[in-house]
Parts: sequence; structure tokens; C-alpha cells
Amino acid sequence: MSLSKEIGIDLGTANILIYLKGTGIVVNEPSVVTINTETNKPVAVGEEAREMLGKTPGRLKAIRPLKDGVIADFQITEILITHFINKLNLKGLFSRPVILICCPSNITSIEKSAIQDVALRCGAKRVYIEEEPKVAAIGAGLDISKPSGNMVVDIGGGTTDVAVLSLGDIVTSQSLKIAGNRMDSEIVKYVKDKYKLLIGDSTAEHVKMQIGCAFDGDPDNKVDCRGRDIVTGLPKTIQISEAEVEEALHEVCAAILASAKQVLEQTPPELSADIVNKGVFLTGGGALLHNLDKFMEQGLKVPVFVADHPLNCVAEGCGVMLENTEYLQ
Repeated sequence: MSLSKEIGIDLGTANILIYLKGTGIVVNEPSVVTINTETNKPVAVGEEAREMLGKTPGRLKAIRPLKDGVIADFQITEILITHFINKLNLKGLFSRPVILICCPSNITSIEKSAIQDVALRCGAKRVYIEEEPKVAAIGAGLDISKPSGNMVVDIGGGTTDVAVLSLGDIVTSQSLKIAGNRMDSEIVKYVKDKYKLLIGDSTAEHVKMQIGCAFDGDPDNKVDCRGRDIVTGLPKTIQISEAEVEEALHEVCAAILASAKQVLEQTPPELSADIVNKGVFLTGGGALLHNLDKFMEQGLKVPVFVADHPLNCVAEGCGVMLENTEYLQ
């Protein structure tokens, strides 16, 4: 038995998931770090830090170090990864973990080597970097090793990755910087324009999770939405319906659909034939948006399925790849 542990990290804009070989998913927390700006020391990491978003006093700052699926702040990302790796207590006397990290499909080689540096500085022995849609497809239970086409739309917090896979690799793909976070900001914008009410991102996210919808929204299904009235400057509550949220999210959903269409247009016909047969799989948190599968199905004219546990697909895929090392290059 080897002494070193192997872990897979889904380094997401919204959440960080860590898969420990032989155990399963051991970390699933928001990728947020709160630091004290005077001392530059972290005060809270993960869930605890997320609760502070938009609510911190002057010297504390809650930071999301990943923007659009890429590392925007390396120092903070290092704090984030190191925190969870230390928490797992993996560093034995002689062993340093082997780390597999997933990143969006269109990042540059400079960004890739930067991610690698961060992981090595966090104490990794070896670092593998894989593309998210490929790992998500494996995690969704698709067998991508055969010569037949599989299509995945992975909608995360910062990026949407669309890819067609065959023979264990990506044939055509596209990465959009429009995903879950953009949905939140569209809801913020909609409420501001329509109700003259300012709401925070966390409130918008809550509305999205409660009644977010991509197609056929119900005007009678409503939730309370609290914020600050622009006119009076005072706190105020309004009610917003599923149909309104659908309207707010329409552009985002349309952009994801357009991207999927473009990828299909660039796909070799033999693989397109397979996709008509097998359908398109939605993974990532965005796949939980109500009726998104129906919306996509209507636009693409092929069956669309939501993966079983869309939020965990990439992390589960990391697990499969760590168990079967022939996947790793």
C-alpha cells in the first residue's frame, strides 16, 4: 500500500469539493475566505466565511478568490486549498498527497501552471490538471472511453462548459463566463428595475434556489424578497413569482442554449448521430434550475437529462479518475 494519499479537487467559483480516494467526498464548502485586511490573516474559510458575504465591517473582507472559474487571487486561493488540505490531515511524515485539480476547458497554459504552482505550494507531490466537462461526464456516469459521442453541459457558479466527448477526450467544447452567479445578478437587476428594490447576491441566490425556473414558470408560486427600497432608502419586502424569475433568467438560459447549439454545429456528424440517440447531460449546480432540461430540449431538439447529483459530478468524476489511473495523462 502506498503511503501517499490521492485527492481530487473541484475548484469551483462557488464551491470547493474535495474527493479523497477510498473515502469519497470529504469537503463540500463555499469557496470563500474572510480575511482581516489589517493583518492579512484569514478569519474564516468556507461556509463560515460565506455567511459573512456582504455583511462585513470595515477591516474584514469576504473574498471569493475564483472568478469565472479562474483564480483571480492566488494568495487567497492558496489559503483556501491549504486550509482544507490541512483539515484533512493528509500530510504524513513521508507522504505528500497526489492532487488532481479540475479547471474550465478554455483556460490558458499560464493559468494552468499557476493552478499547479498553488497546489504544489500546498504540499502536493504531483499535480494533475483535468478539464471540468470531461471529469463531469465521468462523474455523471457516462462512459467516455468508447468511440461514441457524449455531450455534457456543466453549469457551475462562474462558468458553463459545454463539451462533446469521445474516446476519453474532448472533441469540441466551449466555455462561457455565464452561469449561476450571472443568474443571481440578473435577478438582482430585475428586482431593481421592476420594483426599485436593492437586494444582495445572497438574497438573489435564495430566490433562485426557491423558485428559479427556465421554462413554463408558475405566476402563482411566489416567495418573499427583502431588500432596501431605492426611493425611501428603507428596508422593504416584496413578493416575486416563478414566472418573473423565469423572465429575469431568460437571457442567461438563452446564452447557455446558444453555446450548446454552437458546439453541436462544430461536432462531426457521426458523433452528432450518437448524441441524438443518447441525449445531452446537464451537470453542475445550474442543472438544478427548474425546467432547464425542458428549455434546452425544446431548443436543441434532442433529449436532455439532468445528472443524478449534478452538484457532485465533477468531484465524483475526480474519484473515478483517481481509482482508474489510466484516465490520467
